[in-house]
Amino acid sequence: MPINPIQNIFSEIPQLQQTTKKPDTSGSFGEMLTSFVGDVNNQQLESGKLTRDFAEGKQVELHEVMIAGEKAKTNFELLMEIRNKSIDMYKELTRMPI
Repeated sequence: MPINPIQNIFSEIPQLQQTTKKPDTSGSFGEMLTSFVGDVNNQQLESGKLTRDFAEGKQVELHEVMIAGEKAKTNFELLMEIRNKSIDMYKELTRMPI
């Protein structure tokens, strides 16, 4: 049985393309935060709508209501943590000597 050289094996393997995406740095922090606040608001509204629909007896499953509520709650908690850290950062910056 002949042994093939290792170069032949590598030529058979297709070249892998780099698929990592670089984050979009064109927007400012304010734009990103405004967008995130809008997304959190939309999730809160969607959660409220699903809850109302479920209470009115419409065709909404309980697990859908619970999942939407938990997503809205988690994103709201994240938004509050971002706010708290931003306030802490601002306070720390104002205490720095010039």
